[in-house]
Parts: sequence; C-alpha cells; structure tokens
Amino acid sequence: MASEAGRTPRFARALSKALAPPEPRTAPRPAERPRRSSRRAPGVIDPFAVFAEGDETALRSRLGELSLEQLRDIISEHGMDHDRLAMKWKAPERVIDRIVERVQSRTAKGSAFRGRPEHATPRHGEAGAPTADTLPG
Repeated sequence: MASEAGRTPRFARALSKALAPPEPRTAPRPAERPRRSSRRAPGVIDPFAVFAEGDETALRSRLGELSLEQLRDIISEHGMDHDRLAMKWKAPERVIDRIVERVQSRTAKGSAFRGRPEHATPRHGEAGAPTADTLPG
C-alpha cells in the first residue's frame, strides 16, 4: 500500500483521508449540570399494612405524624397521584386524605367477588355439598 500511495497521488489522498480521525460535525457540548433525580425516597410506612392492622383512624393518626415530604414519598411509591395534583398540594391534610382514599379504594377493590365466609357455598365433596350419591336421578 505504501508503494502504491507513493506512485498515485489520488490513492495517497484517499488513504490519508480514511486514516485521519473524523472531524467533529457539531460543536462540543458545554459541560452539563447534573440532572436532579426524579426518584423519591421510599415511604417510611406502608399505609396498606397500617390500614390492615387497624382502621382509617389508625392510618390517619400514623400519617399525621409524618412531614409533607414523607407523605409525598408514600404517594409516589404507591402511585397514588393519578391526576398529578397531590404532589403539588401544600396542605398535609389534603395529602393524607388522598392516601386514605386510595388505600381504602384499593383494599376494597374486588370485594364484590370475595364471598363472605358465613354465606360461602360448599364446594363439591365438602360437607353439605351435593355428591354423586346424594344427587337425584
């Protein structure tokens, strides 16, 4: 290749162009400032566990002990800001109301399909359930 480049100027130019580092097409970026992390800290309590252990009053009591930022952490961790308003609220009472509302809603979700134990129908083969021996016919 070296002898061909010495004999042919066109080949020499093509070879030097191919081996040269590429020229930057855009101006170098200025130093970027570090981005603020959009992740929040995990919530200090699990509102669903508190609600399951007690009731709405117990949950409100525990939430009332937390700062506004800690309440927002809970909202963020559990995806309770569906309308993107709760993270902007300044009154802790409004944020607590949102958390309680969402916990109650999610806890009750599907309750229509959960049978009450005292009204549950016996399954096949259980006491009181019809079996092949007891069916007419």
